[in-house]
Amino acid sequence: MSETAARGGTAERTEPAGEEERERRRRLRERRVAVHRDVRRVLARPGFITTLRERIALLDGADGLYDLDAPSDMYGNGIVEALEEKTAALLGTEAAAFFPTGTMAQQVALRCWAGRTGDPAVALHGLAHPEVHERDALSRVSGLRPVRVTSEPRLPTADEVRGFEEPFGALMLELPLRDAGYLLPTWEELTDVVEAARERDAVVHFDGARLWECTVHFGRPLAEIAGLADSVYVSFYKSLKGYGGAALAGPRTLVEEAKAWRHRYGGQLFQQFPTVLSALAGLERELPRLPGYVAHARVVAAALREGFTAAGLPWARVHPEVPHTHEFQVWLPCDADAAGEAALRQGEETGTMLFSRPWDPAGPGIAVTEVGVEAAGLEWTADDVKAAVGEFAARLKL
Repeated sequence: MSETAARGGTAERTEPAGEEERERRRRLRERRVAVHRDVRRVLARPGFITTLRERIALLDGADGLYDLDAPSDMYGNGIVEALEEKTAALLGTEAAAFFPTGTMAQQVALRCWAGRTGDPAVALHGLAHPEVHERDALSRVSGLRPVRVTSEPRLPTADEVRGFEEPFGALMLELPLRDAGYLLPTWEELTDVVEAARERDAVVHFDGARLWECTVHFGRPLAEIAGLADSVYVSFYKSLKGYGGAALAGPRTLVEEAKAWRHRYGGQLFQQFPTVLSALAGLERELPRLPGYVAHARVVAAALREGFTAAGLPWARVHPEVPHTHEFQVWLPCDADAAGEAALRQGEETGTMLFSRPWDPAGPGIAVTEVGVEAAGLEWTADDVKAAVGEFAARLKL
C-alpha cells in the first residue's frame, strides 16, 4: 500500500519499494503535512503532524498531573511507577508495566505466556499488527510461532477458535481490528471467543492499543472489557496523543517477569518523564473526550454517505456504516492517486481538508482511506460534512 508510514502515524508496511517510489511517498507526505498545518478545518489534528513547539505545549499545566518538585525518574521509578499504577487501576488489573513501544510490550507479554504454557504458538488474525506492521518480530526476535486463525476482514469467531487445527498457547485479539476498518465484535461475540480459547487451555491477550475508545460500542467500562483477557496492552500515543509509550497490564507475577524482559529487550530507559507526563496528560484530558468523539464519528459517517450520494458517487462506502470507534474507513471507486490529489487540492484551495490521511489502492480502481474524528471534528455539523464532500467530489477525476 502507498505511503502507509503517514497513515495514522503507524509504522510503514514492509512491502519493498524502489528508490523512486520512496521519494514519491516522501514528497507526498511533506505536501500533506504542509497542507494539514495550513488548513482551517479538519476532522482531526494528529500529534505527529504538528510542530515541536506544539508538541511541547502538550505539557502546559503539567504541575496538575504530577508533583514536579518530586525527584526525576531513573530506570523506571518515580513518575513511571505512578503511571503504571494509574493504568492498572483504570484497567482493573493487579499491575502494569510501562514500555517505550507497543511492539516490545506485546512481544514480552507473549514470550512470558509461552514460557508459562510451554507452547510458543500464538493464534492471531492475519491483519493483526504483528503480522502486518512489525517485520515478523514475534518469530524473528522472540522465537514465537504466529498462526493465523483467519484473515477475513472481521474478528475471529468462537467456532474458528474452537475448530482451529493446530494447538496454541495464546490467543491474541486486536481490539479494534484497525486494518479491517477499526472493527469490533459484539460483547457476546467477544465473550464467546474468549471462552472458546479457554476451552483449549489457551491464555487470551488483548492488543488494546486503541482499547480506550471501545467502551461506547461494548457498553461496558474499561475494567470489565480488560477483565476478559489474561493480559492487555494499551498505547498512550494513538488515541491519547502522548509522545509515545505503552503499557502491559495483567497479573502481578506476569508484570514482574515482563519488567525483567523489558530490561533485556533494551526498554529500561534512563529517564522517561517527558513521555510519561504526556501519557498522564492524555489520560487526564483526552480519555474522557473519547466517547464524544465516537458519538460524533457516527454523525460524520452518516453525513459522508449522504454527501457521496448527492455528489453522484452512490457506490462510495463508509465502513463500518456505523463506526465502532471514532475511526473508520471510506472506500471510493477511483484511483488512489486521484483521490489523494483531490483531498490535497481541496485543502489547498478551500482551507478545509475532509480527508487528511493517505488514500491507498485496495484493488483495481478502488481507493481506501481512514477517517478519524477528534476535538477539531466536533465543530463540524452534518451539513458541513456534506458540503465538504461536494467540494472534494468536484476535484475528483474519475
